Amino acid sequence: MRNAVILSAGAYAPERVVPNSYFNGLLGEDVDSWLRENVEIYERRWCSEGESTADLAEKAARRALEGAGLRPQDLDLIIISTDTPEYVSPSTASVVEHRLGAENAGTFDINTACAGFVTALDIGSKYIRADGQYNYVMVIGAYAMSKYLNMEDKKTVTLFADGAGAVILKAEETEERGFLASELISEGRYHDWMGIYAGGTFQPVSAEAISRNEHLLQFVRKFPKELNPEIWTQMVEGLCHRIHVTPDEVDHFFITQININSIRETMGRLSQPYEKAHTVMHYYGYTGSACIPMAFNDAWEKGRLSAGDLVFFIGSGGGLAFASAAFRL
Repeated sequence: MRNAVILSAGAYAPERVVPNSYFNGLLGEDVDSWLRENVEIYERRWCSEGESTADLAEKAARRALEGAGLRPQDLDLIIISTDTPEYVSPSTASVVEHRLGAENAGTFDINTACAGFVTALDIGSKYIRADGQYNYVMVIGAYAMSKYLNMEDKKTVTLFADGAGAVILKAEETEERGFLASELISEGRYHDWMGIYAGGTFQPVSAEAISRNEHLLQFVRKFPKELNPEIWTQMVEGLCHRIHVTPDEVDHFFITQININSIRETMGRLSQPYEKAHTVMHYYGYTGSACIPMAFNDAWEKGRLSAGDLVFFIGSGGGLAFASAAFRL
């Protein structure tokens, strides 16, 4: 059976390191202690003034290509997941394709907010399974949310950060490894609880919108804290049922890294050791659609992944959108 296998990974974070202590001065209170004790974020990376989402994506893409031993011309498709795009239009993927010199690749962006990378992984895998002309598909999650932060809003400014992660999917005739199953879930009733609400057709950018900071990220209402653990657990159990395994048989869980306590609660609900859920938010902050591939790449580089490992990707983001995917490495 023709299937999509993960051939390589790559990630990039900006060079600018922003420690928690920066926010003590910015906000005039001890933010560092709260962040360390409650979310275990110690520092994060922000773009420099001239750095953008395409820059991050390009650098992650080049590292993934190097790891795969491929040329840009070998790519058949580039999918970028981002809700901080280079432009409203055209796509960020078209920019990255041009910069890489990947002239044989089709391109498009998707936006399911921070669930986007796993959604794109699902799409890329199905392109390979469905159509023989797609042999190498690059999937990138990229995030430059520092460009949309209100520096006076302590609900958002301390958590969000920038980065990109990429994987290359390869077509292979195999029933032993690769893509196994996936699921997408939406809870659209939460669409206006968190987001960037000016800049699109609903509310075009205007002096009035900018004066109210509506072109920046807003937490409008607080989400139920049990929402992520409940749906993440449900998605893990759903994948297990579909591929006839138990959570004990899953080797690694890569879960959206916005709240370490939600990840721990999910692992507890599944009766799994927390160590199975690799995390990187401690030194990178919350990188949205990039956080899962960045965590996967970090585990890859540290030798924590082995051939034959069963890996679950579980993503969630604004909308609300949820996505899961199971792969055998």
